Amino acid sequence: MDAAELRALQAPLKERYRDDPASALTPLNASGRIGSPGVTFDVEQFAGTSRAGLHRATGGDGSDACSGDMLLEALLACAGVTLHSVATSMGLELRSVSGAVTGAFDARGTLGLDRSVPVGVQDVVVSFTVDSDADDTALERLATATERYCVVGQSLAQPPRIVVARA
Repeated sequence: MDAAELRALQAPLKERYRDDPASALTPLNASGRIGSPGVTFDVEQFAGTSRAGLHRATGGDGSDACSGDMLLEALLACAGVTLHSVATSMGLELRSVSGAVTGAFDARGTLGLDRSVPVGVQDVVVSFTVDSDADDTALERLATATERYCVVGQSLAQPPRIVVARA
């Protein structure tokens, strides 16, 4: 897909959202349940069910998906699609792109050992290596726009509200 095809694809959407801003509010959802043995939670995903469990650092045995890794995977997917979309809009040719996300959490925080230790993944860095003839200025614009328009990345700026309700 080139920039003209992407613009043509998105033009009617942009027009609708300008004319009716409320139509731009796009619901997302995820669902899951406690259904597997151990301290786990089954999450429905695009390619099937993933069983999330405790990380080895908090008592898991490594046989279940780590929700922290799943978070970074979602961030990489969103940032990668956003980068591809922005590069297409900018008319940048990307011969190849690889991406990675790194971060870490201090298990003392989530295990309640030290209230001064933050709970959560810290020092998250999304990195892309691109093979392109684009100059450094264009790559910097690509990085800035990718960060600006990545929904998952921007969502991490504010913690979610967690609600527990009786069945």
